[in-house]
Amino acid sequence: MGESIKTFLGIDLGTSGLRALLVDQDGRTVGSAQAHYAVTNPHSGWSEQDPADWVAACISAIADLNRKHGPEMAQLAAIGTAGQMHGATLLDAEGAVLRPCILWNDTRAHAEAATLDALPEFREVSGNIVFPGFTAPKLAWVKNNEPDIFARVATVLLPKDYLSFWLTGARVSDMSDSAGTSWLDVGARDWSDPLLAQSGMTASQMPRLVEGSEIAAPVTAERSAELGLPDGVLVVGGAGDNAAAACGIGALNEGQGFVSLGTSGVMLAGKSGYAPLPSSAVHTFCHAVPNRWYQMGVILSATDSLNWLSRTLGKPAADLAGLLDGPLRAPGSVTFLPFLSGERTPHNDSHIRGALLGLDHATGPEALVQAVFEGVAFALRENLDALRATGTELASAMAIGGGAKSDYWLQLIATVLNIPLDLPEDGENGATMGAARLAICGATGADPDTVMTQPAIARRISPNPEHIAAYEQAYQAYRTVYPAIKVL
Repeated sequence: MGESIKTFLGIDLGTSGLRALLVDQDGRTVGSAQAHYAVTNPHSGWSEQDPADWVAACISAIADLNRKHGPEMAQLAAIGTAGQMHGATLLDAEGAVLRPCILWNDTRAHAEAATLDALPEFREVSGNIVFPGFTAPKLAWVKNNEPDIFARVATVLLPKDYLSFWLTGARVSDMSDSAGTSWLDVGARDWSDPLLAQSGMTASQMPRLVEGSEIAAPVTAERSAELGLPDGVLVVGGAGDNAAAACGIGALNEGQGFVSLGTSGVMLAGKSGYAPLPSSAVHTFCHAVPNRWYQMGVILSATDSLNWLSRTLGKPAADLAGLLDGPLRAPGSVTFLPFLSGERTPHNDSHIRGALLGLDHATGPEALVQAVFEGVAFALRENLDALRATGTELASAMAIGGGAKSDYWLQLIATVLNIPLDLPEDGENGATMGAARLAICGATGADPDTVMTQPAIARRISPNPEHIAAYEQAYQAYRTVYPAIKVL
């Protein structure tokens, strides 16, 4: 590779592992690597990770890329980080980690979240409900339950920002990730002193804010030598995982969006302006590029619902999904509510739990898989309806995530949503690509609109006209079940 051809690295710090993607200056994939780590659950509702595990995974992934793509890594110009949002990584004044990071799916702070959410300024300024998984209530919980640790907190960093801190020594965050803390004035794109004060925090304990496509700091000489990186590699602000995925899939503008079928499920739409509606339980966050925002609805158990059924029946999830191969069927007789760990959009209910209704002696694995697929599809439809309540409209959407490998599930979701779903051609279109694209923009000054384009479409899955009416009727019946089981 010639001296003038630079490369760029995107790192996605997920819940179960880290993935790194190396691309050239045109965004073409050079190579990738990954490493895994565990989540610990010390008590019911708790979910934690040791930030040292993230560092070890990063070291492993970069070493792997150096082994396989040494000449290209020698031309590395910039790194973009993306990752799981909302996690509370607490540092002391010297930068030492004070306790395990409290993750996005940790629900211990539900009482603190309710207390903060009852203060009108939180929704007014942050543009969002204060969900139990957000960062602010976690610090309120630490203040109430671990006062000695709280007293030593010098900085709160989100997970991917801790990785950037380890690389650069700089305490920096981007707007898209920080919007999920409940401390950011999302319209003004700056920390809110009044919101911080309500959690017993100050702006001095917050990282410096940059846009995701803006340079945060260079990798330190010590870290470059340790990792075998060239001198002067830059690290950009990066993005929360969903904003990064939007950058990777080319969903920056009004009308562009995606459906993600991962562990959780996401309906995301780009926005050119700031138009929150907190009561809808839709998240309204800053995008990773300047002067853009995005809105999304989130369900907590998408493919995780199929994983639950897999564990329960003792059969691999892929085998269960294969039971529904072929054309779309009429709605099944069993109803599944995918609230296995509570729900965000539109219910904002950390206590609700899932349900299976309509079981009889003839109910077997095939009917249960159909119920799970339909329950997730109906929950995503509730998210689309919530987005529409804010004035957001999607005429079509990209389909991404592991669940998008099921053609049947996509047929079903397209029909329930009554919009076409586009499957991108095979390639890198997710959060790692979005992080790499942010690095390209930061290092080269390129316009995000020219870099973050939509991928070529392999095929479009349209709603099935034979079943639209039946699934609309089934969806309306599904909507009546939540209030009925909530009283239980």
